[in-house]
Amino acid sequence: MKIYQFIGSRVVKTGVAVFLTALICQWIGWPPVFAVITAIVTIEPTVSDSIKKGIVRFPASAIGSAYAVLFISLFGNSPLTYTMAAVFTIATCYRLKLHAGLLVATLTSVAMIEVIHGNFMIAFFTRLGTTTIGLGVSTIVNMFILPPDYRKLIQKNVTDIKDQTALQIERIFKAVLTDKLEKTSSMLEDLRKLDKDIKQTEMLSSFQKDEDKYHPLIETEQEKFQHLQNKLSHLRLIHYHLSNLIHNPLIDLAWTESERNTILLSVRGLVDSLQDETLFEPDAHSIQLKEITEIFWEDNEEITKNSEIHPTNFPPELIILYELVSIYDLVAKFYGEKERGAN
Repeated sequence: MKIYQFIGSRVVKTGVAVFLTALICQWIGWPPVFAVITAIVTIEPTVSDSIKKGIVRFPASAIGSAYAVLFISLFGNSPLTYTMAAVFTIATCYRLKLHAGLLVATLTSVAMIEVIHGNFMIAFFTRLGTTTIGLGVSTIVNMFILPPDYRKLIQKNVTDIKDQTALQIERIFKAVLTDKLEKTSSMLEDLRKLDKDIKQTEMLSSFQKDEDKYHPLIETEQEKFQHLQNKLSHLRLIHYHLSNLIHNPLIDLAWTESERNTILLSVRGLVDSLQDETLFEPDAHSIQLKEITEIFWEDNEEITKNSEIHPTNFPPELIILYELVSIYDLVAKFYGEKERGAN
């Protein structure tokens, strides 16, 4: 196992950035502590984030250094100096919306007080120099050493989400069709967990898109990544339709036992194909979708003839069929992305 896989690439990059930052400061003759602090907090998930936050952290550090110089010149090395430097640094960064730099600015401000012994202006510009070194080194390290690549993790997450989605489709439709929704709270909790997993993967996808600005993917890899994003989008929409089923009052269904079994059989086929991609056959999927669609329109015609039964709301049967047809269509699109991504 490679060392960076064992302890994490971000830890490795932080260690490299700290070493190089301290080494450069020693060569110049500047105290490395402030540069090292800056380098540690500037290693971000993407190069883009490192640059964006570095742009904020530099002026924030300048503010912290200025307050440290100001208050030590007024009150000397005293408790009041630490307090005033910290409070004013935090307040100023907050008012200027330099939130990403607030921590490093405050640490710089209070740490400077202990080491300022001579010319205040020299101390101020020295701190700006060390901050610049920390920002620059950490950004360069993040860009060239083990550059972030989240595609494998996104792929794994999409597969896990697909499998979990299949389980929820079966569980929710079976509960709805058998009028057994007494465990709604448990199903909602599972859907919330699935939603959390989808959001985390969407965040990783966003990181990867930001990273593409500095480490562009070749055309074929870019297409694969786009298809992976589309798959995630389809799973997000399936989650939306499952949530609709849970949040609608679907009771007292008018279907016969035969009709329920027909729909359950369709759900079973849908779940099997989503769990195992080798079981997905476009022709068979289209036939099942057509059968469900026919039931949908039959129920629709019945509703039109008997609109007084549900004068203001759609009946539960129609809601169930609509959500099932929508999910069938999304599963077809999900595997359509697979086929296009493979070409």
